[in-house]
Amino acid sequence: MTAGFALSALLAVAATAPQPSSVKQVFDSLESVRHFHDVAISRDGRSVAWSERAKDAKGQDQLGRVFVAAAGAAKPRRLTGAAGGKDAKEKGAAFSPDGSRVAFLSDAGTPGKTQIWVASVKAGGAAPRKLTRVRGQLDHLRWSPDGRSIAFLFVEGSEQETGALVAHKRDSGVVAEEPEIQRIAVADASTGAVRTVSPEKLYVYDYDWAPDGRSFAAEAAVGSGTDNYWLAQLYVVDAETGAERSIWKPPLQIAWPRFSPDGKWIAVIHGIMSDEGSDGGDVWVVPAAGGEARNLTPGMPASAKTIAWRSDGSVQFGENVDGEGGVARVDPGAGKIETLWKGAQGISKLDCAPDGSCAAALDSFSQPPEVYAGAPGSWKAVTSINGGAKTFWGEARSLHWKSDGASVQGWLLPPRDADPAAKHPMVVIAHGGPSGVSSSGWPSRWTAVLPSQGYYVFLPNPRGSFGFGEAFAAGNVKDFGGGDLRDILSGVDEVLRQAPVDPKRLGITGWSYGGYMAMWAVTQTDRFAAAVAGAGIASWQSYYGQNKIDTWMLPFFGASVYEDPKVYAKSSPIEFIRNAKTPTLVLHGERDSEVPTPQGYEFWHALKTLGVPTELVIYTDEGHSVRDPKHQLDIQERSVKWFDRYLKNGT
Repeated sequence: MTAGFALSALLAVAATAPQPSSVKQVFDSLESVRHFHDVAISRDGRSVAWSERAKDAKGQDQLGRVFVAAAGAAKPRRLTGAAGGKDAKEKGAAFSPDGSRVAFLSDAGTPGKTQIWVASVKAGGAAPRKLTRVRGQLDHLRWSPDGRSIAFLFVEGSEQETGALVAHKRDSGVVAEEPEIQRIAVADASTGAVRTVSPEKLYVYDYDWAPDGRSFAAEAAVGSGTDNYWLAQLYVVDAETGAERSIWKPPLQIAWPRFSPDGKWIAVIHGIMSDEGSDGGDVWVVPAAGGEARNLTPGMPASAKTIAWRSDGSVQFGENVDGEGGVARVDPGAGKIETLWKGAQGISKLDCAPDGSCAAALDSFSQPPEVYAGAPGSWKAVTSINGGAKTFWGEARSLHWKSDGASVQGWLLPPRDADPAAKHPMVVIAHGGPSGVSSSGWPSRWTAVLPSQGYYVFLPNPRGSFGFGEAFAAGNVKDFGGGDLRDILSGVDEVLRQAPVDPKRLGITGWSYGGYMAMWAVTQTDRFAAAVAGAGIASWQSYYGQNKIDTWMLPFFGASVYEDPKVYAKSSPIEFIRNAKTPTLVLHGERDSEVPTPQGYEFWHALKTLGVPTELVIYTDEGHSVRDPKHQLDIQERSVKWFDRYLKNGT
């Protein structure tokens, strides 16, 4: 064979061999997958409603479309098509008690000014009707038990989206805390007349009607909503006068207050960190009249994430369990927990009726999100909108290993068609939180992009994670970066025993607490050849005084930084920065109030001064959650180039 013939043969093979997808191709494919803002099920379990996320003109996931369907197999019907047929910001579907109407939030006709709309569930019924005409931020719709009113959370007059993830307002002039208070308001379901109920001093995070409609259970705190969330107490608020009464000051954080059918009890999720939207903990009940709170699930090896009372008096809850999703119920009298369903799927949304039937948005590493309904474990698909979604990764595996004598779990995601005879690079993705979880679910961002570029991805759930019980979730108290890093490194050892991964080509990345773990790891070990740290904390000491949500730190550190600076210092990457030799890319949102940009600057500046390869990228007008698709794509492309440079090219 001549050299020319050999070369032409090699070129022919290369031309016919499948080419890896570009980062942009993968990103665009991921962006085409439709997700869900929320799901709801009628009290009789016969109807399901949900809102699908949609893109606005800038490509941001800001719009929504509200649908309704029978819980059987009827074809879904778009409710909001009748409201002009145009896309708007729509979400928050809630059924009336008799299941005949759905209330939802929409800015149809008045972009940026969300109002409550009401539509008939019946096909051919009245067109959706705008109910309210108020100015401010609206959320969390709940019908009164008699169906005559719709309660909602209301920040009157506000132009600023609530929460710590959004880009914060720029400070100017004298800096002073002037909190915008989120209150319970009630709209008349016939006239749309609105009255604000809860006191103006209380910021309400979540609430529920009492069965008799005379009061609300409210999870609330005095003052700033973002800063004081971790100090929230459980209140009962009179629905007529607004008079409030605190019935429980919990030792930790609470979420999901829900009245029992007889009105005698209020159930909540309680745990070391149980943020709205990222909930986890045990199920507790508190007497509505006041009295001793009781843990219904002590020692449960899982983390409740949603709760709902059943008509039989038991509490049904969605859960994270061992990296998977589940639904269980507990009898408040006997304390017995019954698992109704557990599977290698993530539950991103869940709503359950009094008979125990549920509507859920489920997904997995192999199945994109869809809405399902029915008895847990006997799910029936209601939607099929993502059937054409592409996978850019191989089959996920749940791994278990021992660390400090305890069992730890994580997920390993290989490249698609990975050659088992070759050694591959791998990137560890540390989840945020600190109380969070990497669970089975349709991959996004790094988790999907990196396997498409030839990387194994390891998603560990070290101590501090949800899904393994409250003792495990509190396992990193006063020990950030200690035991959790040991858990991650022992997990890497397990991967090396089971998969064709090159131990010399390991990377680590993450965002928020995951970004901190990347910063921390490169000051504690030389096992990683490259790192990408997104919105990470370089110094817990300076961070305490810079961020706008510092009260979350008290349960984890035990005291403020001014009272016990040593406990903060021992977990701060900057204290050990001279150990760092790993090339590290630092990413940050410009207007991040949760992890302010000085943290990124401090770490980058230190590495640069010490001669460690590093870059700092600031994303203009972004908060803790980066939303602009151009910035999201840049993060993915920039990260892959960084890892390629140090894990593939060896430079």
